[in-house]
Amino acid sequence: MLVVDDYPEAREMYAEWLRVCGYRVAVAATVGQALDLARDTVPAAILMDLSLPGVDGFEATRLLKADVRTRHIPVLALSGHSGADTASRALAAGCDQFLVKPTPLQDIVSELERLAGPAAAPRTTESART
Repeated sequence: MLVVDDYPEAREMYAEWLRVCGYRVAVAATVGQALDLARDTVPAAILMDLSLPGVDGFEATRLLKADVRTRHIPVLALSGHSGADTASRALAAGCDQFLVKPTPLQDIVSELERLAGPAAAPRTTESART
């Protein structure tokens, strides 16, 4: 799994919860880091904060979906902005699903698993996937 969030506390909270659930997790604070990690690790799914400084999560998703190497990776958008406009913009950018913060951590994991399908099944430590 790949967690993209510019707030260190949020990024680490999501990442740690995913680790506790048995996943290997990569984290990114910027869109540049996220794009590099997505291309290098090909995660089962991406948890994408939409309110990133500079290039935001909307544009990051557009870039991911335009790249043949990453277009198949499901993107779960997460935002503190709850308006219908935010959800529709996220889906139009290519996000596969949209959730409003705060969302219970188990609900986020369940949605990532649903989006990624069998690729998201937790592995043993020896064979863990990102």
